[in-house]
Amino acid sequence: MHGDYGCDMRGMLSFQILWLLSKKNMHGEEIAEELEKRRGEKPKPGTLYPALKDLHERGLISGEKHGKTIVYSLTADGKRTVKKAKEYFVRSFGDILAK
Repeated sequence: MHGDYGCDMRGMLSFQILWLLSKKNMHGEEIAEELEKRRGEKPKPGTLYPALKDLHERGLISGEKHGKTIVYSLTADGKRTVKKAKEYFVRSFGDILAK
């Protein structure tokens, strides 16, 4: 569906994951379901899990195993990144949302 926007929305995935995790800790399937509600389509595992791995390697999220499930949460750096990204988005795109 991201092709329908006339631009590549995949670059938003990392920010969306961080934003969701700023609300509550979630496992991969929960993240995928929340993204589906917002995007209209569920991200494929081959898109979601590499993004989660990248965020983990960058120290923005951590994962805790609960049986076979990994529950992801924001690290302190992840929380700071969400705050900065939100400020950036408001500065850059806030007028798009204003009527």
